[in-house]
This record gives sequence, structure tokens and C-alpha cells, in this order.
Amino acid sequence: MTAMVELGLDTFGDVTKGPDGQDLPMDQVLRDVVDQAVLADDLGIHFIGLGEHHRPDFAISAPEMVLATIAGKTSRIRLGTAVTVLSTDDPIRVFQRFSTLNALSGGRAEPILGRGSFTESYPLFGHDMQNYDVLFEEKLDIFARLVRDGTLTWQGQHRPALQDQRVYPPLGPQGMTVWVGVGGSPESVVRVVRQDLQLMLAIIGGDPRRFVPYVDLYKRACAQIGNPVRPVGIHSPGFVAETDEQAREILWPAYRENFGRIGAERGWPPTTKAHFLQEVEHGSLYVGSPETVARKIAAAVKALGVQRFDMKYASGPVPHADLMRCIELYGRRVIPMVNELLA
Repeated sequence: MTAMVELGLDTFGDVTKGPDGQDLPMDQVLRDVVDQAVLADDLGIHFIGLGEHHRPDFAISAPEMVLATIAGKTSRIRLGTAVTVLSTDDPIRVFQRFSTLNALSGGRAEPILGRGSFTESYPLFGHDMQNYDVLFEEKLDIFARLVRDGTLTWQGQHRPALQDQRVYPPLGPQGMTVWVGVGGSPESVVRVVRQDLQLMLAIIGGDPRRFVPYVDLYKRACAQIGNPVRPVGIHSPGFVAETDEQAREILWPAYRENFGRIGAERGWPPTTKAHFLQEVEHGSLYVGSPETVARKIAAAVKALGVQRFDMKYASGPVPHADLMRCIELYGRRVIPMVNELLA
């Protein structure tokens, strides 16, 4: 019998369109994200993760502020990021924001740290892309040390050394669950093990089974270092509607706009409907009716042997009402079916 999997949701606060077809202002998008999280809490969904971005197509640049608002309106749902771009932030300030959120929410903070899939924050906050790897390595080390011990003695390349520095507020006796988002490099997996944090695999395309070697590497590295094997999670995009056809019809135009814009920036060929459908049917787009999405999630969880699945439920300017219906179907129908399929 497979253990019950935790199922959560992620969003970047994608800028959506109003009834007139024009982009909604970001302040409205942020209020809509809060409403979406409150609905998820009402439905008993385990987790809401807010991605940090600094672009015109995503409204969330300060996820902890939005999470604090959500914390005051909810009672159960765990509150995290997807991801916090730790490389271009101060790890001590990030820790303080999350230790504060953890205290105010009754222990519900659950950050996911990463380097992010966009680079706008590097020039914005005065960082050099040439230091991409060492910035994350050092800042993750500082954050992980603070999670384990509120007193910090540390020395590195990119900030003055610290000696017996106390950081406030400290975590309570329950501590805090911390994940690291990994896009698929062996070095990143080993780094997570070395810091004794939890592994979140960002699987945004292709057959999820290609990530089985990374889960195996994680377990082998834990055994070699002598660390406990902690829960492993998956983050992937998806969308739920009443039927497969309806889900595809709603998501495809938004998906095309979103990936078309990002692809043009990165020199990719235009995204096609055929590619979209290939990902829906055989890849890592969890799109369709509750039954279809539940079967696909259960299959991925079984194949990788993971304990958590977070669905990024917004990909492009899908209207708020459709996102709310997606969340309702996910909570009321998908999650119970996944648990039944895994039982």
C-alpha cells in the first residue's frame, strides 16, 4: 500500500485578463491569488506555493507579503514559495521573513528555495550572473545553518564573515520544513542532501519518469552521507476542468501566449498545439477532467516514489473564475481520487 501523498498548488500570480480582454492590474491579480488560496484552504488542500518573479507577466515579486495576508485568512493550508530566488536575496532576511511567517501562522511556513528560471533579479538587485553558482551555494548554506541553529558563524566569498551572530526571531521547537527546488542536475540533488533539506523536483516538460535517476541519486547520497531520507516532491503545471476537451480549450490559448512570450525572449521556436497536446498526453502537463488528472498524478507519484505533488494551476492569463473552478475540482475530486488510486 502506497502512503498517502500530499497534494498542493503553486502559482506565479500570472497576470490574467478581464472580461474586456485587457490585462487586469497587478493589484487585482494579487487579491485574486489571496482568494484562490483561501478557497484551497477551505477545501483542505495541503499547500500553496507562490513563485517570486520580477517581470510584467507575473504579479508576485514579494511572496512572503502575500503569504502573510493568506495566513490571516486561513487556518490549515501550508504557506510556501515556488520558488524564493535565494541567489539574489539576503539569506538572513529571507530566514527572518519566514521565521516570522512561521510564528504568525502557527508553524505553517514551508519555503521552497531555488535559483529560479528567470534572471531579471540579478541586475535588479546588483548581482553578477558570473557568480550564479557560488551565490546560491553560499546563501543556501547560511539559510540551512539558521534552520538548524539560530546562532551563525560563517565565512565565504560574497559577504563579510559572521561570528556567533544571533538571528531573530528564532524558529520554535517545531522547526520549519524547507525544500530546495531542483531542475534536474545531479550536483543540485547532492547539494540538497549535503544541507539535509527536502528535494522538490521541478518537472515542467517531458516524461516524468526521466527523473527517477535523480530520486535514486538522492537516496544513495543520503545513505552515503548518513542523512535521513526525507520526503521528495514534484512541481509540474496542470489545469482541471469538467472534461478533457474543456480543460484543453481553456488552457491552450493562455499556454500559447505564455510560452510564446518566454520562447521569443530565449530564441525558442514558436510553441505549437501539437507540442501542447503531446505534453498533455505523454509529458508533464496535468490537464484534463478530474479523472484524467488524478490518474496522471497517481502514475507519476508511483513511478518516482515521491510523497508530494504540487500542481502549478496557472500557466498564462487564464481567467480568475476558471482558476477558482480548477482549484475546486482539484480539492473536491482530484485529491480524493489520487489517494484512492494510491491506496
